[in-house]
Amino acid sequence: MSPLGLALSVLIGVSLGFFGGGGSILTVPLLVYVFGLPPREAIASSLVVVGVASLVGTFQHWRAGNVRVRTALLFGSAGMSGAFLGGRAAAYFDGALLLVLFAAMMLLTSIAMWRGRRAPAASAVPAHPAVGRLLAQGLAVGFLTGLVGAGGGFVIVPALALWGGLPMPAAVGTSLLVIVLNTAAGFAGYVGQVRVDFVLVASVTAAAIAGSFVGARLALRIAPASLRRAFAGFVLVMACFILVREADRWIETARHALPASTPQLVFALLVLALGVVTGRISARAGGGALSERPFEHGAGI
Repeated sequence: MSPLGLALSVLIGVSLGFFGGGGSILTVPLLVYVFGLPPREAIASSLVVVGVASLVGTFQHWRAGNVRVRTALLFGSAGMSGAFLGGRAAAYFDGALLLVLFAAMMLLTSIAMWRGRRAPAASAVPAHPAVGRLLAQGLAVGFLTGLVGAGGGFVIVPALALWGGLPMPAAVGTSLLVIVLNTAAGFAGYVGQVRVDFVLVASVTAAAIAGSFVGARLALRIAPASLRRAFAGFVLVMACFILVREADRWIETARHALPASTPQLVFALLVLALGVVTGRISARAGGGALSERPFEHGAGI
């Protein structure tokens, strides 16, 4: 691993430990533009990195009593189905188009991070879990996870809080277990499509886990609001870079095979619409005052 790759891998963990977010948002560009992996291979590899890092975080939250296993399995059962389907669907997408979709998810994430996570008002939390809504949201988030590698924690946490009736600390911890399940199923959808360099993946994962402990310590000493917005701005810049770089490449490819590219474009627009709708639902789920630490450890990966 090059020094630059190592430093950026540690930065993935620092962002997870400090913000509780940004894991997949940094991992896919790192694997594509620093380590030179093809888009599908990078997305599949990022699922492993984010899944293992989330598993470490899940254990930490479980020790603190902030993981609701039954709720995670309910939400995650739908999410795993969606993630597996998303992973299989990726085989029908041009690699550049997958990166364009990923950049669009980055834009949604940067907006969510800029606004901050909101805790639902007590009057809005149901006495019993809204099972149907949890399953529908889990299916949508899982599909996006499997397709482009984004864990979706910035959507999962408000859904668990509003429709699952969980307090925010438990929603954050439970979301990590959901992400573990989604990334595992998403990776299963990629099996047979790509070859994964597990030595590289293990190196990036180890550096990210080490960085997460550094980020967690920093989170106890530094006010998160200004750095959260700075990170949101960084994610926005990264998204624009990927869009400019990959959109031109995909458009050029599509021009030479327009009939074959039309179904991909239509499906991509549907995926973007799904992401926007899911994000808006998440925003409505996050009513109430801003939490003291909008991005607690492990959420929003």
